[in-house]
Amino acid sequence: MTHTIEVIGLGAADIEQLPLGIYRTLTRTDKPIFLRTGEHPVVEVLEEEGVRFSTFDAYYEREDQFADVYEHIVQTLLKEGQSKSIVYVVPGHPMLAEQTVQLLLTQQEVPINIVGGQSYLDALFTSLKIDPIEGFQFVDGTAFSRHDLQYRHHLVFCQVYDQFIASEIKLTLLEDLPADYEVVIIEAAGSTNEVKTIVPLHELDRTVELSNLTSVYVPPVPDELLNHQFTRLREIVAALRGPNGCPWDRKQTHETLRTYLIEEAYELIDAINEQDDEGIIEELGDVLLQVVLHSQIGEDSGYFAIEDVIERVTRKMIHRHPHVFKPDSEDAQKSWDELKSEEKGVQPTSILDGISKSVPSLTQAFEIQKRVTKVGFQWEQIDGVWDKMQEEVQEVKDAVRAKNNTNIEKELGDVLFVIANLALHLNINPEIALLRTNQKFTSRFQYIEETLAESGKDIGQTSLVEMDDYWDEAKRKEVE
Repeated sequence: MTHTIEVIGLGAADIEQLPLGIYRTLTRTDKPIFLRTGEHPVVEVLEEEGVRFSTFDAYYEREDQFADVYEHIVQTLLKEGQSKSIVYVVPGHPMLAEQTVQLLLTQQEVPINIVGGQSYLDALFTSLKIDPIEGFQFVDGTAFSRHDLQYRHHLVFCQVYDQFIASEIKLTLLEDLPADYEVVIIEAAGSTNEVKTIVPLHELDRTVELSNLTSVYVPPVPDELLNHQFTRLREIVAALRGPNGCPWDRKQTHETLRTYLIEEAYELIDAINEQDDEGIIEELGDVLLQVVLHSQIGEDSGYFAIEDVIERVTRKMIHRHPHVFKPDSEDAQKSWDELKSEEKGVQPTSILDGISKSVPSLTQAFEIQKRVTKVGFQWEQIDGVWDKMQEEVQEVKDAVRAKNNTNIEKELGDVLFVIANLALHLNINPEIALLRTNQKFTSRFQYIEETLAESGKDIGQTSLVEMDDYWDEAKRKEVE
Protein backbone atom coordinates (compact mmCIF):
# COMPACT_ATOMS: atom_id res chain seq x y z
CA MET A 1 0.00 0.00 0.00
CA THR A 2 1.31 3.46 -0.93
CA HIS A 3 1.16 6.01 1.83
CA THR A 4 0.54 9.68 1.07
CA ILE A 5 0.84 13.09 2.66
CA GLU A 6 -2.41 15.01 2.30
CA VAL A 7 -1.83 18.77 2.48
CA ILE A 8 -4.70 20.96 3.68
CA GLY A 9 -4.97 24.72 4.12
CA LEU A 10 -6.83 26.27 7.06
CA GLY A 11 -7.51 29.51 5.23
CA ALA A 12 -6.58 32.89 6.58
CA ALA A 13 -9.46 33.65 8.92
CA ASP A 14 -11.68 32.07 11.56
CA ILE A 15 -13.87 28.94 11.52
CA GLU A 16 -16.67 30.78 9.72
CA GLN A 17 -14.46 31.13 6.64
CA LEU A 18 -13.29 27.49 6.63
CA PRO A 19 -14.75 25.62 3.61
CA LEU A 20 -17.21 22.86 4.58
CA GLY A 21 -15.24 20.19 2.73
CA ILE A 22 -12.04 21.05 4.61
CA TYR A 23 -13.94 21.07 7.91
CA ARG A 24 -15.40 17.60 7.26
CA THR A 25 -12.01 16.20 6.23
CA LEU A 26 -10.35 17.43 9.42
CA THR A 27 -13.10 16.36 11.78
CA ARG A 28 -13.64 12.91 10.25
CA THR A 29 -10.15 11.72 9.31
CA ASP A 30 -8.47 9.00 11.32
CA LYS A 31 -5.02 9.88 9.94
CA PRO A 32 -2.43 11.62 12.13
CA ILE A 33 -2.64 15.40 11.64
CA PHE A 34 0.46 17.57 11.73
CA LEU A 35 0.25 21.36 11.99
CA ARG A 36 3.00 23.65 10.77
CA THR A 37 1.92 26.02 13.52
CA GLY A 38 -0.85 26.03 16.08
CA GLU A 39 -0.99 29.82 15.94
CA HIS A 40 -4.20 30.06 13.91
CA PRO A 41 -7.76 31.08 14.89
CA VAL A 42 -9.30 27.86 13.50
CA VAL A 43 -7.13 25.50 15.54
CA GLU A 44 -8.70 26.19 18.94
CA VAL A 45 -12.23 25.64 17.60
CA LEU A 46 -11.26 22.36 15.93
CA GLU A 47 -9.58 21.15 19.12
CA GLU A 48 -12.79 21.87 21.03
CA GLU A 49 -14.56 19.61 18.54
CA GLY A 50 -12.14 16.77 19.22
CA VAL A 51 -9.58 17.20 16.45
CA ARG A 52 -6.09 16.36 17.64
CA PHE A 53 -2.92 17.86 16.13
CA SER A 54 0.84 17.59 16.46
CA THR A 55 2.46 20.98 15.86
CA PHE A 56 5.92 22.03 14.78
CA ASP A 57 5.95 25.20 16.87
CA ALA A 58 8.87 23.88 18.91
CA TYR A 59 11.00 23.79 15.75
CA TYR A 60 10.70 27.58 15.45
CA GLU A 61 12.02 28.00 18.97
CA ARG A 62 14.91 25.61 18.41
CA GLU A 63 16.24 26.92 15.09
CA ASP A 64 17.66 30.34 14.24
CA GLN A 65 16.85 30.31 10.52
CA PHE A 66 13.46 29.71 8.89
CA ALA A 67 15.15 27.63 6.20
CA ASP A 68 16.33 25.19 8.87
CA VAL A 69 12.85 25.06 10.41
CA TYR A 70 11.24 24.23 7.07
CA GLU A 71 13.85 21.60 6.25
CA HIS A 72 13.36 19.82 9.58
CA ILE A 73 9.57 19.93 9.24
CA VAL A 74 9.79 18.31 5.80
CA GLN A 75 12.20 15.63 7.00
CA THR A 76 9.85 14.76 9.88
CA LEU A 77 6.83 14.60 7.57
CA LEU A 78 8.65 12.34 5.11
CA LYS A 79 9.76 10.02 7.87
CA GLU A 80 6.20 9.74 9.19
CA GLY A 81 4.73 9.46 5.68
CA GLN A 82 6.85 6.46 4.76
CA SER A 83 5.12 4.24 7.33
CA LYS A 84 1.57 5.65 7.20
CA SER A 85 -0.63 8.18 5.44
CA ILE A 86 -0.76 11.51 7.25
CA VAL A 87 -2.37 14.93 6.99
CA TYR A 88 -0.25 18.08 6.96
CA VAL A 89 -2.13 21.30 7.77
CA VAL A 90 -0.85 24.78 6.99
CA PRO A 91 -2.28 28.29 7.36
CA GLY A 92 -3.95 29.83 4.31
CA HIS A 93 -3.70 27.90 1.05
CA PRO A 94 -0.99 25.22 0.63
CA MET A 95 0.23 26.74 -2.63
CA LEU A 96 0.50 30.29 -1.34
CA ALA A 97 3.74 31.32 0.41
CA GLU A 98 4.28 27.85 1.90
CA GLN A 99 7.94 26.88 1.60
CA THR A 100 7.44 23.53 3.32
CA VAL A 101 4.89 22.52 0.68
CA GLN A 102 7.26 23.52 -2.11
CA LEU A 103 9.98 21.38 -0.52
CA LEU A 104 7.58 18.45 -0.26
CA LEU A 105 6.67 18.73 -3.93
CA THR A 106 10.33 18.50 -5.01
CA GLN A 107 10.88 15.08 -3.38
CA GLN A 108 10.00 11.63 -4.77
CA GLU A 109 9.87 9.55 -1.59
CA VAL A 110 6.22 10.03 -0.61
CA PRO A 111 3.32 11.10 -2.90
CA ILE A 112 1.83 14.49 -2.05
CA ASN A 113 -1.88 15.24 -2.40
CA ILE A 114 -2.85 18.92 -2.29
CA VAL A 115 -6.43 19.13 -1.00
CA GLY A 116 -6.69 22.91 -1.01
CA GLY A 117 -7.92 25.62 1.29
CA GLN A 118 -9.03 29.21 1.10
CA SER A 119 -6.37 31.76 0.20
CA TYR A 120 -6.35 34.90 2.28
CA LEU A 121 -5.66 36.94 -0.82
CA ASP A 122 -9.38 37.21 -1.64
CA ALA A 123 -10.05 38.62 1.81
CA LEU A 124 -7.02 40.87 1.49
CA PHE A 125 -8.15 42.35 -1.82
CA THR A 126 -11.62 42.93 -0.38
CA SER A 127 -10.28 44.54 2.76
CA LEU A 128 -7.90 46.84 0.87
CA LYS A 129 -10.42 47.45 -1.94
CA ILE A 130 -7.83 46.80 -4.64
CA ASP A 131 -8.01 44.99 -7.96
CA PRO A 132 -4.89 42.85 -8.59
CA ILE A 133 -5.32 43.23 -12.34
CA GLU A 134 -3.90 46.75 -11.87
CA GLY A 135 -0.61 45.11 -10.94
CA PHE A 136 0.06 43.11 -7.79
CA GLN A 137 3.20 41.76 -6.14
CA PHE A 138 3.10 39.29 -3.27
CA VAL A 139 6.37 39.16 -1.32
CA ASP A 140 7.69 36.89 1.40
CA GLY A 141 8.73 39.26 4.17
CA THR A 142 11.38 36.81 5.36
CA ALA A 143 13.19 36.48 2.02
CA PHE A 144 13.20 39.20 -0.62
CA SER A 145 15.50 41.55 -2.48
CA ARG A 146 15.04 45.29 -2.69
CA HIS A 147 15.79 45.22 -6.42
CA ASP A 148 12.86 42.85 -7.06
CA LEU A 149 10.23 45.18 -5.61
CA GLN A 150 7.75 46.65 -8.10
CA TYR A 151 6.67 49.91 -6.50
CA ARG A 152 4.14 50.82 -9.18
CA HIS A 153 2.12 47.73 -8.26
CA HIS A 154 0.03 46.95 -5.22
CA LEU A 155 2.73 45.50 -2.97
CA VAL A 156 1.93 43.09 -0.10
CA PHE A 157 4.45 41.57 2.31
CA CYS A 158 3.26 38.38 3.95
CA GLN A 159 4.77 36.41 6.85
CA VAL A 160 5.53 39.54 8.85
CA TYR A 161 5.72 37.44 12.00
CA ASP A 162 7.53 39.78 14.32
CA GLN A 163 9.16 43.14 14.88
CA PHE A 164 12.49 42.00 13.45
CA ILE A 165 10.94 41.12 10.07
CA ALA A 166 8.94 44.36 10.08
CA SER A 167 12.13 46.28 10.80
CA GLU A 168 13.95 44.64 7.88
CA ILE A 169 11.06 45.50 5.56
CA LYS A 170 11.01 49.07 6.83
CA LEU A 171 14.76 49.60 6.39
CA THR A 172 14.62 48.20 2.86
CA LEU A 173 11.67 50.37 1.87
CA LEU A 174 13.33 53.45 3.33
CA GLU A 175 16.07 53.01 0.73
CA ASP A 176 13.48 53.95 -1.89
CA LEU A 177 10.56 55.69 -0.19
CA PRO A 178 10.19 58.72 2.11
CA ALA A 179 9.85 58.08 5.84
CA ASP A 180 6.31 59.51 5.91
CA TYR A 181 4.99 57.31 3.09
CA GLU A 182 1.84 55.63 4.43
CA VAL A 183 1.58 51.83 4.54
CA VAL A 184 -1.14 49.58 5.90
CA ILE A 185 -0.63 46.88 8.55
CA ILE A 186 -3.34 44.21 8.22
CA GLU A 187 -4.02 41.69 10.95
CA ALA A 188 -6.18 38.58 10.40
CA ALA A 189 -7.58 39.72 7.05
CA GLY A 190 -11.11 38.44 6.40
CA SER A 191 -11.78 37.31 9.98
CA THR A 192 -13.92 38.89 12.69
CA ASN A 193 -10.64 39.97 14.30
CA GLU A 194 -9.42 41.86 11.23
CA VAL A 195 -7.61 45.10 12.04
CA LYS A 196 -6.17 47.61 9.57
CA THR A 197 -3.70 50.22 10.80
CA ILE A 198 -2.36 53.00 8.59
CA VAL A 199 1.09 54.18 9.66
CA PRO A 200 3.94 56.22 8.19
CA LEU A 201 6.71 53.93 6.97
CA HIS A 202 9.15 54.90 9.71
CA GLU A 203 6.71 53.56 12.34
CA LEU A 204 6.12 50.21 10.66
CA ASP A 205 7.91 48.20 13.35
CA ARG A 206 6.77 50.29 16.33
CA THR A 207 3.02 50.71 16.25
CA VAL A 208 1.16 47.41 16.57
CA GLU A 209 1.74 43.91 17.87
CA LEU A 210 2.65 41.55 15.04
CA SER A 211 1.80 37.88 14.54
CA ASN A 212 1.79 35.15 11.89
CA LEU A 213 -1.47 36.69 10.58
CA THR A 214 0.13 40.05 9.85
CA SER A 215 0.66 41.47 6.37
CA VAL A 216 1.94 44.85 5.22
CA TYR A 217 0.46 46.66 2.23
CA VAL A 218 2.38 49.31 0.31
CA PRO A 219 0.13 51.31 -2.07
CA PRO A 220 1.38 52.01 -5.61
CA VAL A 221 4.08 54.67 -5.50
CA PRO A 222 3.64 57.80 -7.66
CA ASP A 223 6.20 58.50 -10.39
CA GLU A 224 7.68 61.56 -8.67
CA LEU A 225 8.96 59.32 -5.86
CA LEU A 226 10.63 56.92 -8.29
CA ASN A 227 13.10 59.28 -9.95
CA HIS A 228 15.97 57.19 -8.57
CA GLN A 229 14.97 54.12 -10.58
CA PHE A 230 16.43 53.28 -13.99
CA THR A 231 13.05 52.70 -15.64
CA ARG A 232 12.01 56.25 -14.70
CA LEU A 233 15.10 57.71 -16.41
CA ARG A 234 14.35 55.69 -19.51
CA GLU A 235 10.77 56.99 -19.56
CA ILE A 236 11.98 60.58 -19.20
CA VAL A 237 14.41 60.24 -22.11
CA ALA A 238 11.73 58.56 -24.25
CA ALA A 239 9.39 61.47 -23.49
CA LEU A 240 12.06 64.02 -24.38
CA ARG A 241 12.55 62.23 -27.72
CA GLY A 242 8.80 61.77 -28.23
CA PRO A 243 6.40 63.73 -30.45
CA ASN A 244 5.73 66.31 -27.73
CA GLY A 245 9.25 66.29 -26.35
CA CYS A 246 12.20 68.66 -26.45
CA PRO A 247 13.22 69.92 -29.93
CA TRP A 248 16.92 69.67 -29.04
CA ASP A 249 16.66 66.06 -27.84
CA ARG A 250 14.51 65.04 -30.80
CA LYS A 251 17.06 66.18 -33.39
CA GLN A 252 20.08 64.47 -31.80
CA THR A 253 21.84 61.58 -33.53
CA HIS A 254 24.65 59.22 -32.56
CA GLU A 255 27.02 61.52 -34.46
CA THR A 256 25.88 64.81 -32.88
CA LEU A 257 26.21 63.35 -29.37
CA ARG A 258 29.81 62.15 -29.75
CA THR A 259 31.44 65.27 -28.33
CA TYR A 260 29.07 65.33 -25.35
CA LEU A 261 30.01 61.79 -24.36
CA ILE A 262 33.70 62.71 -24.46
CA GLU A 263 33.09 65.86 -22.42
CA GLU A 264 31.04 64.03 -19.80
CA ALA A 265 33.68 61.30 -19.48
CA TYR A 266 36.40 63.86 -18.83
CA GLU A 267 34.23 65.75 -16.36
CA LEU A 268 33.76 62.48 -14.49
CA ILE A 269 37.54 61.99 -14.40
CA ASP A 270 37.87 65.54 -13.02
CA ALA A 271 35.45 64.71 -10.19
CA ILE A 272 37.30 61.46 -9.43
CA ASN A 273 40.66 63.25 -9.35
CA GLU A 274 39.22 65.84 -6.97
CA GLN A 275 37.71 63.05 -4.80
CA ASP A 276 34.41 64.89 -5.03
CA ASP A 277 31.71 62.31 -4.25
CA GLU A 278 28.85 64.65 -5.10
CA GLY A 279 30.61 65.54 -8.32
CA ILE A 280 31.11 61.86 -9.15
CA ILE A 281 27.37 61.25 -8.66
CA GLU A 282 26.53 64.19 -10.89
CA GLU A 283 28.96 63.24 -13.66
CA LEU A 284 28.13 59.52 -13.58
CA GLY A 285 24.53 60.58 -14.11
CA ASP A 286 25.55 62.64 -17.13
CA VAL A 287 27.47 59.69 -18.60
CA LEU A 288 24.48 57.40 -17.95
CA LEU A 289 22.23 59.93 -19.67
CA GLN A 290 24.41 59.68 -22.77
CA VAL A 291 24.09 55.88 -22.74
CA VAL A 292 20.30 56.07 -22.42
CA LEU A 293 20.06 58.75 -25.11
CA HIS A 294 22.06 56.68 -27.59
CA SER A 295 19.94 53.63 -26.74
CA GLN A 296 16.72 55.60 -27.24
CA ILE A 297 17.97 56.81 -30.63
CA GLY A 298 18.63 53.16 -31.49
CA GLU A 299 15.12 52.21 -30.38
CA ASP A 300 13.52 55.11 -32.27
CA SER A 301 15.34 53.96 -35.39
CA GLY A 302 14.25 50.37 -34.88
CA TYR A 303 17.79 48.97 -34.64
CA PHE A 304 18.32 48.29 -30.91
CA ALA A 305 17.10 49.24 -27.45
CA ILE A 306 18.62 49.58 -23.97
CA GLU A 307 17.76 45.92 -23.28
CA ASP A 308 20.10 44.91 -26.12
CA VAL A 309 22.87 47.04 -24.63
CA ILE A 310 22.38 45.56 -21.15
CA GLU A 311 22.08 42.01 -22.46
CA ARG A 312 25.27 42.35 -24.52
CA VAL A 313 27.42 43.69 -21.69
CA THR A 314 25.95 41.22 -19.18
CA ARG A 315 26.70 38.29 -21.48
CA LYS A 316 30.18 39.69 -22.09
CA MET A 317 30.97 40.01 -18.37
CA ILE A 318 29.79 36.47 -17.67
CA HIS A 319 31.82 35.10 -20.59
CA ARG A 320 34.97 37.00 -19.62
CA HIS A 321 34.82 35.90 -15.98
CA PRO A 322 34.36 32.12 -16.13
CA HIS A 323 36.48 31.81 -12.98
CA VAL A 324 33.61 33.58 -11.17
CA PHE A 325 30.50 32.30 -12.95
CA LYS A 326 31.70 28.90 -14.22
CA PRO A 327 34.70 28.04 -12.01
CA ASP A 328 34.56 24.33 -12.86
CA SER A 329 34.52 24.78 -16.63
CA GLU A 330 37.45 24.56 -19.05
CA ASP A 331 36.97 28.25 -19.84
CA ALA A 332 38.03 29.16 -16.31
CA GLN A 333 41.65 28.61 -17.33
CA LYS A 334 41.51 30.82 -20.43
CA SER A 335 43.09 34.25 -20.57
CA TRP A 336 41.16 37.49 -20.99
CA ASP A 337 42.49 37.89 -24.54
CA GLU A 338 41.45 34.36 -25.52
CA LEU A 339 37.95 35.00 -24.27
CA LYS A 340 37.76 38.32 -26.12
CA SER A 341 38.82 36.63 -29.36
CA GLU A 342 36.06 34.05 -28.96
CA GLU A 343 33.49 36.86 -28.73
CA LYS A 344 34.60 38.40 -32.01
CA GLY A 345 34.31 35.07 -33.80
CA VAL A 346 37.47 35.72 -35.84
CA GLN A 347 41.11 35.68 -34.94
CA PRO A 348 42.85 39.10 -35.29
CA THR A 349 45.62 39.31 -37.88
CA SER A 350 47.64 41.58 -35.58
CA ILE A 351 47.79 42.04 -31.83
CA LEU A 352 47.29 45.75 -32.54
CA ASP A 353 43.91 45.18 -34.20
CA GLY A 354 40.98 46.81 -32.45
CA ILE A 355 42.78 49.74 -30.85
CA SER A 356 40.44 52.71 -31.05
CA LYS A 357 41.41 55.42 -33.51
CA SER A 358 39.20 57.95 -31.70
CA VAL A 359 40.99 58.06 -28.35
CA PRO A 360 43.60 60.75 -27.61
CA SER A 361 47.00 59.99 -29.13
CA LEU A 362 48.72 59.57 -25.76
CA THR A 363 46.11 56.97 -24.73
CA GLN A 364 46.54 55.24 -28.09
CA ALA A 365 50.33 55.10 -27.59
CA PHE A 366 49.82 53.63 -24.13
CA GLU A 367 47.44 50.95 -25.47
CA ILE A 368 49.80 50.04 -28.32
CA GLN A 369 52.62 49.42 -25.88
CA LYS A 370 50.40 47.43 -23.54
CA ARG A 371 49.59 45.13 -26.45
CA VAL A 372 53.17 44.58 -27.63
CA THR A 373 54.35 44.03 -24.05
CA LYS A 374 52.21 40.88 -23.94
CA VAL A 375 54.46 39.27 -26.54
CA GLY A 376 57.68 40.44 -24.88
CA PHE A 377 58.38 43.50 -27.02
CA GLN A 378 59.42 45.67 -24.07
CA TRP A 379 62.45 46.61 -22.03
CA GLU A 380 62.79 44.21 -19.13
CA GLN A 381 64.11 46.96 -16.83
CA ILE A 382 63.08 50.58 -16.59
CA ASP A 383 66.72 51.66 -17.10
CA GLY A 384 66.27 50.87 -20.79
CA VAL A 385 63.37 53.32 -20.95
CA TRP A 386 65.43 56.09 -19.33
CA ASP A 387 68.23 55.53 -21.83
CA LYS A 388 65.78 55.61 -24.74
CA MET A 389 64.22 58.83 -23.45
CA GLN A 390 67.61 60.55 -23.27
CA GLU A 391 68.32 59.39 -26.82
CA GLU A 392 64.99 60.76 -28.11
CA VAL A 393 65.38 64.08 -26.26
CA GLN A 394 68.81 64.51 -27.82
CA GLU A 395 67.30 63.89 -31.26
CA VAL A 396 64.74 66.64 -30.59
CA LYS A 397 67.57 69.02 -29.69
CA ASP A 398 69.40 68.11 -32.88
CA ALA A 399 66.26 68.73 -34.96
CA VAL A 400 65.74 72.10 -33.24
CA ARG A 401 69.32 73.15 -33.97
CA ALA A 402 68.83 72.10 -37.59
CA LYS A 403 65.58 74.12 -37.68
CA ASN A 404 63.85 71.21 -39.38
CA ASN A 405 60.19 71.50 -38.37
CA THR A 406 59.24 68.14 -39.86
CA ASN A 407 61.92 66.35 -37.86
CA ILE A 408 61.09 68.35 -34.71
CA GLU A 409 57.50 67.12 -34.87
CA LYS A 410 58.62 63.53 -35.52
CA GLU A 411 61.26 63.47 -32.77
CA LEU A 412 58.96 65.16 -30.24
CA GLY A 413 56.37 62.47 -30.99
CA ASP A 414 59.04 59.86 -30.25
CA VAL A 415 59.63 61.46 -26.85
CA LEU A 416 55.93 61.34 -26.05
CA PHE A 417 55.80 57.71 -27.17
CA VAL A 418 58.66 56.83 -24.81
CA ILE A 419 56.89 58.69 -22.01
CA ALA A 420 53.86 56.43 -22.60
CA ASN A 421 56.20 53.45 -22.29
CA LEU A 422 57.61 54.86 -19.06
CA ALA A 423 54.05 55.22 -17.73
CA LEU A 424 53.43 51.57 -18.60
CA HIS A 425 56.50 50.51 -16.62
CA LEU A 426 55.27 52.59 -13.66
CA ASN A 427 51.68 51.31 -13.97
CA ILE A 428 50.41 54.86 -14.49
CA ASN A 429 47.85 55.95 -17.06
CA PRO A 430 49.62 58.80 -18.90
CA GLU A 431 46.37 60.48 -19.98
CA ILE A 432 45.15 60.76 -16.40
CA ALA A 433 48.59 61.83 -15.19
CA LEU A 434 48.69 64.63 -17.77
CA LEU A 435 45.12 65.63 -16.93
CA ARG A 436 46.04 65.98 -13.27
CA THR A 437 49.03 68.13 -14.20
CA ASN A 438 46.82 70.32 -16.37
CA GLN A 439 44.49 70.81 -13.43
CA LYS A 440 47.41 71.56 -11.11
CA PHE A 441 48.89 74.09 -13.53
CA THR A 442 45.50 75.77 -14.02
CA SER A 443 44.96 76.06 -10.27
CA ARG A 444 48.40 77.61 -9.68
CA PHE A 445 48.19 80.02 -12.59
CA GLN A 446 44.73 81.16 -11.53
CA TYR A 447 46.19 81.83 -8.08
CA ILE A 448 48.76 84.14 -9.71
CA GLU A 449 45.98 85.95 -11.60
CA GLU A 450 43.82 86.35 -8.49
CA THR A 451 46.72 87.55 -6.32
CA LEU A 452 47.81 90.13 -8.87
CA ALA A 453 44.23 91.30 -9.32
CA GLU A 454 43.86 91.79 -5.56
CA SER A 455 47.02 93.94 -5.64
CA GLY A 456 45.68 95.99 -8.56
CA LYS A 457 48.48 94.79 -10.86
CA ASP A 458 48.24 94.01 -14.58
CA ILE A 459 49.50 90.48 -15.26
CA GLY A 460 50.72 91.63 -18.65
CA GLN A 461 53.05 94.10 -16.93
CA THR A 462 54.29 91.70 -14.24
CA SER A 463 57.78 90.23 -14.42
CA LEU A 464 58.39 86.48 -14.69
CA VAL A 465 60.34 86.62 -11.40
CA GLU A 466 57.33 88.00 -9.54
CA MET A 467 54.97 85.50 -11.14
CA ASP A 468 57.39 82.67 -10.16
CA ASP A 469 57.24 83.88 -6.56
CA TYR A 470 53.45 83.64 -6.57
CA TRP A 471 53.70 80.26 -8.30
CA ASP A 472 55.88 78.95 -5.44
CA GLU A 473 53.43 80.45 -2.96
CA ALA A 474 50.57 78.55 -4.63
CA LYS A 475 52.62 75.30 -4.38
CA ARG A 476 53.15 75.84 -0.67
CA LYS A 477 49.44 76.39 -0.09
CA GLU A 478 48.65 73.02 -1.75
CA VAL A 479 50.42 71.15 1.04
CA GLU A 480 49.26 73.29 3.96
